[in-house]
Amino acid sequence: MAHDYRELAAVFAGGALGSLARAGLGTLAAGDPAKWPWPTFTVNVVGAFLLGYFTTRLLERLPLSSYRRPLLGTGLCGGLTTFSTMQVETLRMIEHGHWTLAAGYTLASIVLGLLAVHLATKLVRRVRIRG
Repeated sequence: MAHDYRELAAVFAGGALGSLARAGLGTLAAGDPAKWPWPTFTVNVVGAFLLGYFTTRLLERLPLSSYRRPLLGTGLCGGLTTFSTMQVETLRMIEHGHWTLAAGYTLASIVLGLLAVHLATKLVRRVRIRG
């Protein structure tokens, strides 16, 4: 099986950019299990929006490309979002007795993430294709 190293490079480049953006935002606030984790929440909702936008635009509006989806979807959005950190933060909230905060954070992350994907998809589809 032959590997497409250009595709792997696209994932790597996008992942590096996404991870740097997330790390930069993460340095703005230290994790406190008694407070809403805004950096993680923000990157996950923004990442969900971007993933909805890129996926819809790349699949429905642009010519096929071997490198756009790996660069933007898998790489950039995969590096930017951090649902594993969300899970760790939620567990820390529970461990410290902040059950309501943990439930609200989990519910808001899932609901707003799905709404962000839906909104991005609608926005892309609203723009007429020039022909």
